[in-house]
Amino acid sequence: MEQLVKFLPIASDTPIYLAIDIGIAVLLLFAIRSLSGVFTKISVRQELGEKDNFAFGISIAGRMLSLTIVLSAVVGRHIGMGYEAAAIGMLLFGGMGILLVKIGRFAHDKLVLNRLDKDLMISEKNVSVALVDASSAISAAIITKSIIDWAQGADINAFIAVFSGALVVLAVLLFATRLYEYRYAENNQNNSFQETLCNGQIALAIQHSGNLIGIAIAVSSASRLLAFDPIAYVSNVTGWLIVGLGLAFVLMGLTSLAKRVVLLGVNWKSEVALQHNIGIASIEAVLSIGIALLFTNVFVGV
Repeated sequence: MEQLVKFLPIASDTPIYLAIDIGIAVLLLFAIRSLSGVFTKISVRQELGEKDNFAFGISIAGRMLSLTIVLSAVVGRHIGMGYEAAAIGMLLFGGMGILLVKIGRFAHDKLVLNRLDKDLMISEKNVSVALVDASSAISAAIITKSIIDWAQGADINAFIAVFSGALVVLAVLLFATRLYEYRYAENNQNNSFQETLCNGQIALAIQHSGNLIGIAIAVSSASRLLAFDPIAYVSNVTGWLIVGLGLAFVLMGLTSLAKRVVLLGVNWKSEVALQHNIGIASIEAVLSIGIALLFTNVFVGV
């Protein structure tokens, strides 16, 4: 058997640590599901099982995926530190993940998508708004995960770095959405991007979702360029903000060039905005995410 498959050495207690982390992660996911309707007074069972509200399901799915992305940075972080320390660490970082998701979504609703009532739109089964809501949560989680990986240790300085990183997440999402709104209005006779989402323009939502996730992936690569200083609270935040926005600009330029090459001969701007072409929007979304993945690999060896 050893001649066919060669394994790397694994500590004998690793499965126990894994069971602790995965068990707590599943409980936290259940907590996200249970708390989904508490603040909005909405019954999760009715929305999903009786009303078949796809938009509500998409929104919850986005939140659950965002939490698992954040937790993936914590699983295995405490191996060798003792079972109790592993459980406490997972609970602390998991609780912080839920809190950051809630804070991020609240700030996103009030500052980024400030011209629409997201909860009302989702309760009315608006899939377009739900897609953007889910993608924004996933984007925030991608950046938050990279900040957790970057912030070494599990002490108060690491927690401060992660929480302050939430400001970076909000700034990036705000920047991406406002720039997208400006470009959309410029190309569509000053039509409102957020109002168009309220009208159920799914192609636009897919296109914007790809942009958000792609930018988040690009910004996350800042962790390979910045040095972590546990007590340099201000420079940690400003470093992420400056480098993150710079990477976002570079990605936008590369993605715009890729669209002109791949979609040569296709008026992709009007196809999405006027023809509601979900196929073109999907290609644009994949290009944004794909270019971001290729782009971030440049810094792997840094």
